[in-house]
Amino acid sequence: MIWGRRKGLTGQSSSAIVKIAVAGIAIGMAVMILSIGIVTGFQQEIRKKVVGFGSHLQISLYNPQNTMGAKPISRDQPFIEAIEQEPSVKGVNVYAFKSGIIVANGEIKGVVAKGIDRDFDWDFFNQNLIAGSVFTLPDSSKTDSVVLSKYILDKLNLKLGDKITVVFVQDEQERKRRFIIGGVYESGMDQFDSNIMLCDLRHVQKLNNWEEDQVAGFEVTLKSFEDLPRLDDIISEHISWEFTTLKITDQFMEIFGWLELQDLNVIIILTLMVLVSGINMITALLVFILERTNMIGLLKAMGANNKSISRIFLYNAAYLILLGTFWGDVIGIGLGLFQQKFEFLKLNKANYYIDHVPVLFEIDTLLMINLGSILISLLMLVIPSFIVSRIEPVKTIRFN
Repeated sequence: MIWGRRKGLTGQSSSAIVKIAVAGIAIGMAVMILSIGIVTGFQQEIRKKVVGFGSHLQISLYNPQNTMGAKPISRDQPFIEAIEQEPSVKGVNVYAFKSGIIVANGEIKGVVAKGIDRDFDWDFFNQNLIAGSVFTLPDSSKTDSVVLSKYILDKLNLKLGDKITVVFVQDEQERKRRFIIGGVYESGMDQFDSNIMLCDLRHVQKLNNWEEDQVAGFEVTLKSFEDLPRLDDIISEHISWEFTTLKITDQFMEIFGWLELQDLNVIIILTLMVLVSGINMITALLVFILERTNMIGLLKAMGANNKSISRIFLYNAAYLILLGTFWGDVIGIGLGLFQQKFEFLKLNKANYYIDHVPVLFEIDTLLMINLGSILISLLMLVIPSFIVSRIEPVKTIRFN
C-alpha cells in the first residue's frame, strides 16, 4: 500500500484523507515544537533578567527586621571558599544597599543604590547596556561613576554624562552625594529599571558608617538555574546558624509563579495537538480498512490471520505518522530558527519584558516530543485496527 501511494495508485477518497491526516500531524507537531521552544526561550530570558539584578542566591544575617541588609557582616567568612569550590557555582560577590532620592531638573525619583565591588559579574549589564560603559573600581579612591537605567533618565530628563545629586538618610540626617552617569542600561523590567542604581560599594559603606570589610551579604551566581534547589541545600550546610539564604525564586515569587503557569499552557497545547493528530490517523486508518474490505476478505480466504493483516495497516499508518512528524519538525524547527535569527515577531516590551518572541530549542526536549507523539499515535491506532477481525471473508467475496 505504501508503494501504491508513492506511485499515485490509491483511490481519490483515501488519497485526500491521507493528505489531510499527514497535514494534521505535521501542523500539530510544528505547533508543539514552537510552543515548547517559545515557552522555554521566554522563561530563560526572564530568568536571566531577574537573576542579573539579584543573582541566584543571597547570603545574609538571619534577622526578619534586617531589611535591605541594614546589619553588616564581615566579608571575610570561612564558608566563602568552600562555596566557590562547588562545581555548579559561577561566582560569589559582595553587595550592599542604600535607599536614596535622586534630585535633578526640579524632579525627584526614589532609587536603591546597590554597592558593588571588583568581584561583581558585569555580564548581564554589559548585554543590556545601551550607552556609556560600566565603571571600574580603583584601589586608591572611590569612583563617582554610576550605572542608571534609561527608565530613570527619561523620568528625570537626564542624559549620559550628567551629574546628579542623590539624597540619603542616615541616623535621621540627610547626606548628599554627587555622582556622574557613566552608563545607561535597559532591561525592559520596569520594577528593576525604575529602582536600581549601581555604584561603588565604598559609597554605601561610608553612608552606613560601616568599616571597609563590612558588607550586607553575598550573592551567589550559578552556572545553571536548574541547580538552584540543590545548591541551596549545600550552601545551607556550609554557613553557620546566624546566616540565612534567600533564593531568587522566593524573593520574586510572583514572577517565577507566573513563569510556571506557562508550563501548564504548554501541557494543554501538547495534549490537544496529540489528540488531534491521533484522531486524524484513526480516521485515515478506518478509511483504509473500509476501502480495502474486499482485499482483507481475499487475504483471509487465502489463510492470512487477523494479526498479520492488522499489522499491514499499522505499518502503513506508522509510515504516515513518521512522514507527518518529519514535515512537522522541518516546519517547526525552521520557523523557530528563522525567528531566532531575524526576530520578525515582536512583543510589547512593557507587558512581556522583552521586545521579541524568544525561541530556544533543546535537543532532549525535541526528541521526547517526537518519540512521545509517535508512540501515543500508534497506541491510539491499535483499537481501530481490530475492525479487521470483524470482516468475514464469505460476505466480502460474495459482494465483490
